[in-house]
Amino acid sequence: MSDQNELLVREAVGVFDSTEDMQAAVDALLSSGFHRSQLSVLAAEARLRSEPAYRYRQAGDMKDDPTVPRAAYVSEEAVGDGEGGIIGAMAYIGAGILMGPVAAAGGTLAAIATAAALGGGAGGAFGTWLARLLGEHHARRIEEHLWRGGLLLWVRTWDPKEEAVALDLLNRHSARDVHLHDCDSRVCRAV
Repeated sequence: MSDQNELLVREAVGVFDSTEDMQAAVDALLSSGFHRSQLSVLAAEARLRSEPAYRYRQAGDMKDDPTVPRAAYVSEEAVGDGEGGIIGAMAYIGAGILMGPVAAAGGTLAAIATAAALGGGAGGAFGTWLARLLGEHHARRIEEHLWRGGLLLWVRTWDPKEEAVALDLLNRHSARDVHLHDCDSRVCRAV
């Protein structure tokens, strides 16, 4: 086998018209033994606009371009986990910031608890605002890709069995333009 053939990988690709269909396909892929690292999506709109070759292209026109900027797939659940983590961390930090000086000054247990509640509440409110920004950013990214003509999903496959499963699952979950292509492993990957 030549060095060039060793660099080629096969991918299944499909274009989705809704986040629900793509999420259902991803869930089915993951349940069928695919790993998240085998999935990639189109990079953020800002990245695409920054590169003249991709600025005005539709999603369907980029599905077989090995150099198109990609990103790792991030599920709605992961975004929700991130939002929860931000809120919790900010509440914890806020409570600690107000509680520390009260405790250091020899405050009563009631004063320390009040400071923790006030700081935690303020931190939680700030965290909620930050989490909302994260959620809005994710939603805006999806919306921008839909304006480009759809949500692209690439699935790296390692053997003919995986190829067949990936194609079947993409088709069953309403992807269009579903097919396999060869790709240079140094180029077609999420960055």
